[in-house]
Amino acid sequence: MNLLKTVTDDLNIILEKNGIDEVIDIRISNLDNYDYQINNLVKYQNHPDVESIKDAISNSLTSSVLVDVFEFAQNLFINIQINAESIIKNLENAKNNILKDNKESVIIDYGGPNIGKPLHVGHLRPLNIGRSIYLTNKIIGNNIKSDIHLGDWGMPVAQIITYCELEGLDFDELTIDMLEEIYPNASKKYNVDDDFKRNSQETNKKLSSGEKEIYSKWKKISKLTLMSLKETLLTLDHDFDYWWGESSVNDLIPDMLQNLESEGKIEKDGGAFISSQITDPRILITKSDGSYLYITTDLATALLRNKEIPHEKVLYVTDNRQKLHFEQLFESLLFFNFPLKKYAHVGFGTINDPNGNPLKTRDGGNLKLVDLYQQAFNYVQNINNTLSESDLHCLTNTVLTYSDLITNRKTDYKFDLEKFTSVSGKTGIYIQYAQVRANKLIKNLSENKPSLEITPTPLGTLDRNLVMALANIEFHLELSLKNNEPHHLANYLYDISSTFNAFYQDSNIKKIEDADERNQKIFITALFIEYSHLVMSCLGIKPVEEM
Repeated sequence: MNLLKTVTDDLNIILEKNGIDEVIDIRISNLDNYDYQINNLVKYQNHPDVESIKDAISNSLTSSVLVDVFEFAQNLFINIQINAESIIKNLENAKNNILKDNKESVIIDYGGPNIGKPLHVGHLRPLNIGRSIYLTNKIIGNNIKSDIHLGDWGMPVAQIITYCELEGLDFDELTIDMLEEIYPNASKKYNVDDDFKRNSQETNKKLSSGEKEIYSKWKKISKLTLMSLKETLLTLDHDFDYWWGESSVNDLIPDMLQNLESEGKIEKDGGAFISSQITDPRILITKSDGSYLYITTDLATALLRNKEIPHEKVLYVTDNRQKLHFEQLFESLLFFNFPLKKYAHVGFGTINDPNGNPLKTRDGGNLKLVDLYQQAFNYVQNINNTLSESDLHCLTNTVLTYSDLITNRKTDYKFDLEKFTSVSGKTGIYIQYAQVRANKLIKNLSENKPSLEITPTPLGTLDRNLVMALANIEFHLELSLKNNEPHHLANYLYDISSTFNAFYQDSNIKKIEDADERNQKIFITALFIEYSHLVMSCLGIKPVEEM
């Protein structure tokens, strides 16, 4: 913890001098009278020099200006109460305090929409979770790149092209609305019409081989879809560093398969390629008709990324149902001797309606993401129709983002606009209200962020609660990064917002006559704004001006 680095550095030296290979690990305490605890010594109760170690630690903590009270509890737990007044100044420049020393280069793969289909409600979670992981890594100093990984090649596209040809549709006159109707019709026809199926398979072969006319038709469909996709994502405040798709790696696959076969890593099985690795079940690399699978393009995508983007780690954000796919992918990457990287699947649950059923339109279809956005926008506007268009837009995206991220990504959640737009409880409206209230306080006092050049005055209980809540940012940030779980930061944002509101309601700052006390409360308010905005940035939420 950087905030208490002087404390931990001294204690680490004591451990090292006594031959203990440990790094002091400070954790938040659950005890009412203490802020933190240190558990490192628990396993060294029988150390021959345990008493001298305790004495050295006691002397170090006693002499630290950051520590008010400490105790050695049973089993050598160390409980610490911080001198909150002494760390107020240390809370400045939160962005610098959370910068990582050992920076990583990371690729995050999320979004994954398919060509010819609109973004629907099922895309909300990967977009929100992926963006938050991306932004959090960026803010702490990692070099992270995002790739949307478009499903823009293969049989689904061939079905669309074949259907358009069958219906005599002009590819230059296609619209995104037309494509949204064509896609399900083509998919259905493929399953029931043998002639259409054969024609689609032939189209797919021509597409894979780069046949000029078919490729030109694909290009038009791809361009149309991408324009619509970017427009929707812009509305929802999403963007990507790379817009690669399955089409980006199509040319790499034949050589990849040939090399893997020559190395004995894959083998023929009834026309299909399977991995030579003995697994149960065996890992299928291509279909018997020679067509590619998700794992085929994912393997080729790994090759492309290894060539084009320096990185040490790759995160794949998809729903929990794809767990087996990524287990097989990671096993294959290792077995095929691809460049060694760290790989992780970041799975998530589904979004359901208030009754716990999948969120659908009234007629049972997939709810478009733009329609969900509009529903939320209208709901927020009905609550407060005096807000500007930009603030309504910002609040709408706050609702769609925060209500998603406050839930542990591994679980399902119920989407309830009435609940998620409440001014109380763990909602995006509540956390926006807190920072607006703080900003207005500073503005009304005609203060920019004040500097704390005075000797800090004693903190009241609510003042201290807010200071210590702000001080805990590193713990929640570490949990979010370590587990790729934004809900830790979302909960932290609610905690500091509710703690600030209690502080605000108790402090009539305008009427405080003591200049030092008044300035200190203003300074703490400014710190709350800084920390609140920083965490909102990690979550992909922009602060509003008015509420």
